[in-house]
Amino acid sequence: MKHFWISVLALLCVTTHANSQERPQAFTGATIIPIAGPAIMDGVLVVHRGKIVAVGPRASVRIPADAQTTNATGKVIMPGLVDSHSHIGGGSGADGSAPIQPDVRLLDAIDVRHSSIQRAQAGGITTANVMPGSGHLLSGQTLYLKVRDGRTVDDLLIRDAQGQMLYGIKMANGTNSLRSGAAAGPFSGTRGKSAALVREQFVRAQEYREKVRRAGNDKSKFPPRDLALEQLVAVLDRKLIVHHHTHRHDDIMTVLRLQKEFGFRVVLHHVSEGYKIADEIARAGVGSSIIILDSPGGKLETKDYSPVTGAALDRAGALFGFHTDDYITDSRLFLRSAALAVRNGLSRDRALYAMTMANARLLDLQDRVGTLEAGKDADFIILSGDPLSVYTHVLETYVEGVRVFDLADPKDKLYATGGYGAGRDEAVHFGCYGYMEGN
Repeated sequence: MKHFWISVLALLCVTTHANSQERPQAFTGATIIPIAGPAIMDGVLVVHRGKIVAVGPRASVRIPADAQTTNATGKVIMPGLVDSHSHIGGGSGADGSAPIQPDVRLLDAIDVRHSSIQRAQAGGITTANVMPGSGHLLSGQTLYLKVRDGRTVDDLLIRDAQGQMLYGIKMANGTNSLRSGAAAGPFSGTRGKSAALVREQFVRAQEYREKVRRAGNDKSKFPPRDLALEQLVAVLDRKLIVHHHTHRHDDIMTVLRLQKEFGFRVVLHHVSEGYKIADEIARAGVGSSIIILDSPGGKLETKDYSPVTGAALDRAGALFGFHTDDYITDSRLFLRSAALAVRNGLSRDRALYAMTMANARLLDLQDRVGTLEAGKDADFIILSGDPLSVYTHVLETYVEGVRVFDLADPKDKLYATGGYGAGRDEAVHFGCYGYMEGN
């Protein structure tokens, strides 16, 4: 009988989500921060079938007659947060067999029923670049996800117009990817050798690409298929973005040299000493995904970390966004990154931009997410107050018009506040209906 009700609840959940898209939804009276322009007082947001239909002052927005209207007076609505570097889902990438493994897919390792997905929703995150770790020079392929409830990873994937899933490549340098002694195996023990190994693999990819080009349509002349080199060729052809973990200023410069040599697209991640070379980063025309910490420490290579990096990159004219590196920053506390950056010299508008549209640009998703504009995905959050206030809470989170988090729901509140039962990943998850224990 229990399995019967499990099936019924799952069906009802899907039906509820579908029905919520049939009627337009209008949110009225809120202060709306669209990111694409100044804040709108007494604003109206209209969404329908997963897209934003209209946004603006109450006097200028026509609310459809059949719309389901929500009074959001006294609250703040802004775009869903975009996390350009996260580890939610408990996935892992490359193993100890080699330092460079482009063929490894996080797709094959992520658990979308992991409690960290719900924590991200509780923090207002609606889009995330979920990464493998940084213990390798190249640890595999990332995943661009919508942070919605799903039964399998396919339910969360972001796809292009041709239906292909979108992702990047995770690389790293510095301390994490170094090994020493007899256990090092094929891994590098020095920074110089790390760069040499990367350069060697990209040269192999260039040669592989040339062999394929020369073969033309003659399959008999094709080189043996190499899944790893295929991914590096996609990087060389600028079809995939390299998301590169790097901390020290000298390591950052190494990444910029490799990027210039091979012409690939890169986003620098962490850049703990980015403030030391902000002008060089800006001249290279690359973006940065940075982390804001309230209690720095840990690795020796981050001893010169400073929260002023955001302001320094902004002054230099470089694109940058914030990330959680969850759990380094808990996804539920992501908005604090903007507040701490403002405390360290960044303007309020640029800080909120870095949480939303800047990260969308770093992931090539700027046409779909990052601002509240007609035609974009209906990803937004409703806040109790000023997004930079420590007293503000995420009240509701919507992904493509579907509410995935509601602080008023005790089950969702558990993820927002923590406590017993908030991490019960072994339970069966039904999205809008919470958890039901198995046998």
